[in-house]
Amino acid sequence: MGSGLQERTPVTDRCPDSHKEPETMTPNPHVALFVTCLVDLFRPSVGFASVKLLEEAGCRVDVPAAQTCCGQPAFNSGDRQTSRAIAEQVIEAFETYDYVVVPSGSCGSMVKKHYAELFDGGSDTDAQWKSRAEALSAKTFELVSFLVDVLAVKTVSTQLPGRATYHDSCSGLRELGIRNQPRRLLAGVDGLKLTEMADSDVCCGFGGTFCVKYGDISNAIVEKKTAAIAASGADLLLAGDLGCLMNMAGKLKRQGSPIQVRHIAEVLAGDTDIPAIGDGG
Repeated sequence: MGSGLQERTPVTDRCPDSHKEPETMTPNPHVALFVTCLVDLFRPSVGFASVKLLEEAGCRVDVPAAQTCCGQPAFNSGDRQTSRAIAEQVIEAFETYDYVVVPSGSCGSMVKKHYAELFDGGSDTDAQWKSRAEALSAKTFELVSFLVDVLAVKTVSTQLPGRATYHDSCSGLRELGIRNQPRRLLAGVDGLKLTEMADSDVCCGFGGTFCVKYGDISNAIVEKKTAAIAASGADLLLAGDLGCLMNMAGKLKRQGSPIQVRHIAEVLAGDTDIPAIGDGG
């Protein structure tokens, strides 16, 4: 299945939410892809699909080799010292690019919303790092939000017959305002009908380390989520965060459900020949 992004206007005219003035932007922005740990280790196809989408949108894409974790697990566990050390490494690896794009709302929000607070110590060194963190925050975007809100991509040219439903991950929805953007692009996938599940904006129970620390509660939450997915009548579940997708896919498989699970980037890029999540992919 081929894909292509359509109805693109010059970069200088399509950046209403950009932190750069349009006249200062380069025609082909230099974008760094922050791959994320889960994509790197469990679903590299999401990274390849992300690069494909960005390049088709006219971006020059690099994947900095120095990147590791965004620091969110340590941050959520209260380990600010480790979180800060990781943030410094990420800032140094990514700050020279025009934009940083992340195929994950949770990792994207860590960089965009929480890095600066790690440098509130009050020293001159803290102030310097805080300024650099704020500069990185201003040009960091979740993948689908970047395509729609910054590059003003209106539709995609790909096809996938079937009925899908979409899960709104907590961080992407509540911290980055990502809701309409994925639905707008999915509406352009030929043959795909999007049907809303009940409580699409309710947590799936993953929550990073939450699902490990509070397994029984996490399981009860994901059971409600998979019931809503099944009730939607969809044969395909989509989302923008791999952690959520792996959690829901695992539960669906244990329940014997035939519903397939994919990251939205794979569908938008037309990369659906590989097995769905939980099916050996």
